[in-house]
Amino acid sequence: MDAQGRGRGENIDPADQWVLNPNTGEYELRLSPSTPQSPIPAPRGPRNTGAGNPRARSASPDQAPERPGRASPERETPGRDVPPQRRRRGAPEEPPGRRGRKPAKGKKAKKVLLWTSGTVAFLVLATGVGGYLYLEHLNDNITSVSDDGASTGGFKKDQAINILLIGTDKRTGAGNEGYGDKGSEGHADTTILLHVSKDRSNATALSIPRDLIVDIPDCPTQQEDGSEKVIPGSTGARFNTSLGQSGRTPSCTMRTVTELTGIKPDNFMVADFNAVKTLTSAVGGVEVCLGKDINDPDSHLNLPKGTHRIEGEQALAFVRTRHSVGLGGDLSRIELQQQFLSSLMRELKSNDTLTSPSKMIKLAEAGTEALTVDSQLNSINKLKDLGMELGKLNVKNLTFTTIPVVDNPAEKIKATVVLDESKAPEVFDLIRNDVSFTEVKQQQKKEKAAVAARLKGEKAPASEVRVRILNGGAPAGSAQSTLSWLQVDQGVGKSENAGNAPAELAKTTLEYAPDQADQARRLADILGLSGSAMKPGESVTNSQGLPAMTLTLGKDFKGAGVSLTPPDKAPDDIKKSTADKVVCAE
Repeated sequence: MDAQGRGRGENIDPADQWVLNPNTGEYELRLSPSTPQSPIPAPRGPRNTGAGNPRARSASPDQAPERPGRASPERETPGRDVPPQRRRRGAPEEPPGRRGRKPAKGKKAKKVLLWTSGTVAFLVLATGVGGYLYLEHLNDNITSVSDDGASTGGFKKDQAINILLIGTDKRTGAGNEGYGDKGSEGHADTTILLHVSKDRSNATALSIPRDLIVDIPDCPTQQEDGSEKVIPGSTGARFNTSLGQSGRTPSCTMRTVTELTGIKPDNFMVADFNAVKTLTSAVGGVEVCLGKDINDPDSHLNLPKGTHRIEGEQALAFVRTRHSVGLGGDLSRIELQQQFLSSLMRELKSNDTLTSPSKMIKLAEAGTEALTVDSQLNSINKLKDLGMELGKLNVKNLTFTTIPVVDNPAEKIKATVVLDESKAPEVFDLIRNDVSFTEVKQQQKKEKAAVAARLKGEKAPASEVRVRILNGGAPAGSAQSTLSWLQVDQGVGKSENAGNAPAELAKTTLEYAPDQADQARRLADILGLSGSAMKPGESVTNSQGLPAMTLTLGKDFKGAGVSLTPPDKAPDDIKKSTADKVVCAE
């Protein structure tokens, strides 16, 4: 972290201004009794928001509190490490004896730290003007760009979370001249779709190869003047051109991922070369393992076989190495990057990081400086809330995998890849249906058993099944084609097309009353519905005035006669690794 000027021109690390008060067990802001100084890193002033190089800044000058003046002229009491904490005007006096009370063991760090993970951890500092101004300083660090309507509108605490992590090869910042394409606007060089389960018990980090051939959709993009421009899409393009090229912003990459996987991200985060350098330095380096000596003149990585702790320039060289590992291509580099991110996650979750105010402050500075986020994550509080959700995850249940691909058959000289159609759709289905890639002890075993029990029991004859069919997001004509298939091929004569549903659904559902359970089980068996798709509720009246069930075809509907039972585990032949294990790169 860059040092900030203080007082008489000294360079003082902000972390050094927060010290432990032995009488309270709490960290407090040290203000020199003889030198006027700001209690926070000097704010940089407002930054404009726009598509080019925007900075999110929400607080207006009239909202900012007054800066504290000079510290009290009283000298420090002999024997004290810090001056007494000043009571804010109007605040009640502390109860007698509080300062002499020893804090309970293990709770000290919780008073000063709030964990955020995935890419960075942030520190919420002590109360009072100093803490407030520091949070405003962090807000001023944040760069945000519009999501252009490509996201879900932001993550939600009670739902699964999908965050798109994008590493760009744009050469920005001092010392990065030797990396990336000279003069390039940057590409989506490294892209990971991070899916965190609804119950936060597990997560999947899905790497998307930069050389994957995809269809990039049209992309409405907010311009610097506030107007909107639709950037034309392209077919048969490399995935990495979904960012930077033709003026495409991260929202275009987000739309491309949705088109490719059927998964709509909640938010995105973009990191440049400096993010790797500053974040690894902030935590004091990360450990990586090499199964052989590597001397790569292209990435500038020169390390012997064995385990190493790397940071800064060396860390950047590590994640950019590809010619010296595996088959020398991007897929081999992806495995190297997954190893690096696993190590970074372990470092961020370690006690050495979580209980170090100095490291946490440096992470807050580095993270807010190095990352660009979408307009739904444009404040430190929003990032903190996201981090608190991600922080619930155990790294042993974070799985890294890559979209299954094969060499592009249209090329004689293999330079790009295409989806492995025999495996990739199943991987996308697993993530869409919130299925873990690792063995996780589910907390909702009773609930899962109850859901599975909906399929067990007697089934009514097909001729007795009475159902209304609605289109709730399936392709046009799906309700009619399903009706014809049920009546002609399956003998469900008491069925009818009820048109479009009031709202679209992600998944197909069958709602039924308790006395229709046997009909529901028969129809679920015919359609290949899972127990989770069956919704006990109320019956409706059909066109003949008789009670009927309601079948709503969602966006997951693939056609009449195609089973809708989602996979319940990852296939054994999908290559994957978990963040708790150390893998040596070969």
